[in-house]
Amino acid sequence: MIKALVTDIEGTTSSISFVHEVLFPYAREHLAEFVRNHLNEEKVAEQLRAVCEEAGQELDNEQAIAQLLAWIAEDKKATPLKALQGMIWEAGYRDGSFTGHVYDDAVAGLHRWHEAGIKLYVYSSGSVAAQQLLFGYSDAGDLTPLFSGYFDTRIGHKRDAEAYHHIVDELGIDAGAILFLSDIKEELDAAKEAGMQTCWLVREAASLDPNAAHPQVNSFDAIKLD
Repeated sequence: MIKALVTDIEGTTSSISFVHEVLFPYAREHLAEFVRNHLNEEKVAEQLRAVCEEAGQELDNEQAIAQLLAWIAEDKKATPLKALQGMIWEAGYRDGSFTGHVYDDAVAGLHRWHEAGIKLYVYSSGSVAAQQLLFGYSDAGDLTPLFSGYFDTRIGHKRDAEAYHHIVDELGIDAGAILFLSDIKEELDAAKEAGMQTCWLVREAASLDPNAAHPQVNSFDAIKLD
């Protein structure tokens, strides 16, 4: 029996277009100005030091900004980039520039499972802060009370089974009682290797593949937690 559910965001609870057409362009447009205006804040300085560590060389502030913009162009899942993006998006959410997209079926499913006593968690390449903002300022209102915890790339990379072993350890629940939702096969492969149950979201597919490596659904409405 499933006791906990861990969900991805992009392509799973939320549309890929929202992330790529709203969030990413907003962060790219505001990143340089944000970093320059907040250089004296420790939370920003800490991430700039992490940029140097990730890049493997010392960078001045302008070089670090250039590196961050290059990572955005490459769609690199660099932890300091994700942390800074989260800080930038916070301002956008708070001033009403946008709200977090969450599919209606995902909203209904999350409420249904929460009410049934299933523990809900998020695991996304976006920072924990960014995850909390998306669900906290969602189209459907504040969904954060539904979740028991959040994981980002600090726990490990999403295509690495070791990351899912760490999540199992953190939750203190048998891996076989945890269901992982994602739209990426390689992430599901890694979760399955760690012993988790898996479900593959294929929202844009015209039809489902009965022979796929993981059970496929195109809506949270079709997920059964037996």
